[in-house]
Amino acid sequence: MGRRAERDTVEKLLSLARAGHSGCLVARGEAGIGKTALLEHARRSALASGFRVEDLVGVESEAQLAFAGLHQLCATLLDRTDTLPEPQRAALGVAFGIHGGAAPDLFLVGLAVLTLLAEAAEDGPVLCLVDDAQWLDEASAQVLAFVARRLGAERLAILLSVRDPDEGGARAFSGLPELRLEPLGEPEARALLDGAVRAPLDDEVRLRILAEAHGNPLALLELPRTMGPDGLAGGFGLPGARSVPRRVEESFRRRSHGLPSETQQLLLVAACEPTGDVALLWRAVEHLGVAREAATPAEAAGLLEIGSRVRFRHPLVRSAVYGAASAPDRRRAHGALAEVTDPATDPDRRSWHRALAVLGPDEEAAEALEVSAARVRARGGPAAAAAFLQRAAELSTHPADRARRALDAAYAKHEAGAPDAALELLALAGAGPLDDLARSRLELLRAQVGLYRSRDGDVPGSLLRAAQALAPLDASLARETYLHALDAALVTGGTAHGAVEVATAAREAPAPAGLPRPADLLLDGLVTTLTSGHAAGTPALRRALEAFCVDGQSDPSGDRWLRLAGRNAVAILDDELVHTLATRHVRLAREAGALTALPDALRFLSIVSVLMGQLARAGELATEATAITQATGGAQLRHAHVILGAWRGDQAGTAELHVHALHDPAGGGTEAALAEYALAVLHNGSGGYALAQDAAERALTSQELALSNLAHIELVEAAARAGRPEAASAVLEQLSVRARASGTAWAAGMAARSQALTSTGAAAEDGYREALDQLVRTRMGGYLARTHLVYGEWLRREGRRRDAREHLRTAHELLLDMGADGFAARAARELKATGEHPRARSAQPVDELTTQELHVARLVATGATSREVGAQLFLSPRTVEAHLRTIFRKLGITSRRQLSTLDLP
Repeated sequence: MGRRAERDTVEKLLSLARAGHSGCLVARGEAGIGKTALLEHARRSALASGFRVEDLVGVESEAQLAFAGLHQLCATLLDRTDTLPEPQRAALGVAFGIHGGAAPDLFLVGLAVLTLLAEAAEDGPVLCLVDDAQWLDEASAQVLAFVARRLGAERLAILLSVRDPDEGGARAFSGLPELRLEPLGEPEARALLDGAVRAPLDDEVRLRILAEAHGNPLALLELPRTMGPDGLAGGFGLPGARSVPRRVEESFRRRSHGLPSETQQLLLVAACEPTGDVALLWRAVEHLGVAREAATPAEAAGLLEIGSRVRFRHPLVRSAVYGAASAPDRRRAHGALAEVTDPATDPDRRSWHRALAVLGPDEEAAEALEVSAARVRARGGPAAAAAFLQRAAELSTHPADRARRALDAAYAKHEAGAPDAALELLALAGAGPLDDLARSRLELLRAQVGLYRSRDGDVPGSLLRAAQALAPLDASLARETYLHALDAALVTGGTAHGAVEVATAAREAPAPAGLPRPADLLLDGLVTTLTSGHAAGTPALRRALEAFCVDGQSDPSGDRWLRLAGRNAVAILDDELVHTLATRHVRLAREAGALTALPDALRFLSIVSVLMGQLARAGELATEATAITQATGGAQLRHAHVILGAWRGDQAGTAELHVHALHDPAGGGTEAALAEYALAVLHNGSGGYALAQDAAERALTSQELALSNLAHIELVEAAARAGRPEAASAVLEQLSVRARASGTAWAAGMAARSQALTSTGAAAEDGYREALDQLVRTRMGGYLARTHLVYGEWLRREGRRRDAREHLRTAHELLLDMGADGFAARAARELKATGEHPRARSAQPVDELTTQELHVARLVATGATSREVGAQLFLSPRTVEAHLRTIFRKLGITSRRQLSTLDLP
């Protein structure tokens, strides 16, 4: 009634899905506004046009059971899991408790669900309906939000309803396309009310109902049902300030209270059991001594439907029944469900019901919850593990067990991304008693929460204090905490406890317990480098970084330090280690499906690709990182894009991203420093050397950039070209010392280049030649091209135009082909000054491809199948095929074989 525009929007969603354009829509509005009715309309329309419909309803009491909602949605599709790639099949199996295994990445489960739904859509279009999505468990909500953001050409539509205001799982769906349902207008509201009321209706009562309902359709239908014939004829009073949804819920409550006692018991059991399992309902009510016939009055009252599944007429019926029940009645219902739930097939739901059935502390129930917490964590459900542990803490009979479980729950809450809840549990744990190790773990978590919530403050200092407290208690954890503190100091640029101060304190770290792990070696190498200089620390750092490159190492947890390891490979200017660690990080994150770690790995490899002169490849990686971060809801860091834009010479784009990066707290001080480094590159490319020098000097105020050498290189070039070589003397000396300590061709080449830029005569020429001889042996094509450029510029200023043309021509061609347009334009200007007209880059069909299309084309050209490409890029095979059709059209080809013969940038 009165929802023509909303119905048209839903019909468009279904029509596009039938045509191969998948989509998602989130219907939002207050309780009773008509979201469920709209989903039912979508169901009918979809079934009538050949869709397969899968659905689930979020239930508040189920919100703590990891993947419970997702399992409902996928239950009828699990016979298709054999079609999934092995990593996805394994992840889904662990998440659903089908088999054991390592906890899967949440978003690898999401990719498995996307692939499963896409496979089902091969037989015909699929509609997924999710009602009351705000009550989904967090894991299911995040997975469904990820699937919704990765839709492409799968013939798949997702329609979710979310109650206002945002709560629980609803936050995961922020940013998806929305359809907001507003109250009905007066004509539609009057027509709906008149159609619902068969008895004579007093005009005054009609006006009062319309006023009270405020256009809420469910209120218009339900409020008259609470009134007898006399009430409909007159004497109806306004309820005061109570909200319409609350009034509707109360009407359901009054209707259920008017039913026989046994029927009320059956309704309460159904409200406590959200899976809709009819057999389980019958077993539970039988345990309570309630006959099946007790369901008949509830069905006659329009509150409940029992078919293949148990369904409430409206989600508000469930919440009304559960909310109206007394605490003893709820405990009795949960107790019956615990008794009849199979401990072999569903032990976690059984322990959860049992925990809700007990009165007061109960150690046996607490122990069962603790066991369940371990199981759900192994399935990748930290939010559910936290809920189980929190309830276990509440039920603990001994204070020490309560504190221990609260501390474990706090760690799980932090892992699930709920820092405020973690701090509340830390307060409970802090009441103790805790032993020294547990107390130190508490302080460590408090510091980690501080780092998660804000890059400001003295987070490195808090981590440092935690490491010092852990030192006599747990050497391995203490050393990792020192490394965390160092990493935090570098990233945040902390002033109270900077990287050098933390490194000085970390010299007191306990020795490794047993053979040193890669992380142990990295800590030692960083401490030596920061406290004694590169000459002393570089050999130790290299040993540590080489340890990270070994496959099958005995400490797989060391993989989480690959990001820090890669950054330090830049610090020692070892291009082989940089490339190996960057590509390893991406490979391992892909293989593990670790979508939370993959964007950082992709961004770092993107920056490395820029330095190597592979700007097109860098763009693909940065774009993929952005897409995955958007799909997973992570913080969007922009440094890879701003650095890429700077090397490309994109003045407007780089300036815009630079402003965003400077004011975005998500990346801490390093994000802003990298933006300043990018600005220095941009101005060096365009010839704005004074501006480049200023930006490079600002970048070097970051401890991270002071360690990495990238800003040193830009500062030397800018100062030399601006006629201020003395401004570069200090960083030039640093660069030279570090190059001697490193001993790599990249280090030697950059030191020789920088020395040449600040020299004259034969010394300058020798430096340029040495730099080219060294850099040609490295992966760093970007710096090789730029060295040809500065050498050519020097030759022209020396009056050696013929020699200058050779190097400027080489520089121009290299820079133009790699897409470094700012530096290429600088080379072109220099070439023109020698009397030579530089060639313009001719347009290529491949230029029409988007970044993602180019990425797909590159993978397919290597022989990868659509399924393999989809698994790598977190897309469905059908979406990959759709990209391929567009690629073929743009390139004027018709086959994968032709694609493999093209010279892709």
